[in-house]
Amino acid sequence: MKVKRILISQPKPASEKSPYYDIAQKYGIELVFRPFIKIESLSTKEFRQQKVSILDHTAIIFTSRHAIDHFFQLCADLRVTIPETMKYFFISESIALYLQKYVQYRKRKIFFGNSGKLDDLAQCIGKHKNEKYFVPLSDVHTDEIKNMLDKLKVQHSEAVMYRTVSNDFTPEEKLDYDMLVFFSPSGIASLQKNFPDFEQGDIVIASFGPTTAKAVRDANLRLDIEAPSVQAPSMAAAIDLYLKENN
Repeated sequence: MKVKRILISQPKPASEKSPYYDIAQKYGIELVFRPFIKIESLSTKEFRQQKVSILDHTAIIFTSRHAIDHFFQLCADLRVTIPETMKYFFISESIALYLQKYVQYRKRKIFFGNSGKLDDLAQCIGKHKNEKYFVPLSDVHTDEIKNMLDKLKVQHSEAVMYRTVSNDFTPEEKLDYDMLVFFSPSGIASLQKNFPDFEQGDIVIASFGPTTAKAVRDANLRLDIEAPSVQAPSMAAAIDLYLKENN
């Protein structure tokens, strides 16, 4: 079956230079960007129930842009003013630069790893063992950061500040696509919630990352495109490869 319409379960790219647009033009197909999930902040009541005081800490660890957004959103809701003496630690420089959206970057004490890996971040934190660290988390998270801080024997607290929820479809929205592209297990859960009677048939399903691929298979769906791979390091490259072979 020739693929004519593809649903990408992510927000529309900000740049017109996205490789997805190149694919659409190359194969004459229609792309629709429609997230299956959305991320929202906890309420102030939900946050307070965790009994963690942000201002008891001298440093904050951010591992994603979402963490930055929802940290400052909740601080505003809680009427918490972050002091200029607060130190900020990041998993990578690109996430560190995102802090400029909320504070004057040059006036803050910023630290980040060079490789984007946890080992590099651990080295940064190891040089500042006297700080008391706060880690904003999603409702879905691993204990990697906590275990790393425990190993370094530094004071720290973690708190959930945001969560992933289903971005529900309206009754008017139909799933009339030839290909569905997913980037997280939450997207698969949203598909099952919104379309409990979904039958895959000839619909091509693509997934990015091993946990998403597992979620597809656990849902008893056929996984037609799996990325990243040696041949296709990105989702766009994987779709391009599939269309080249099948369209």
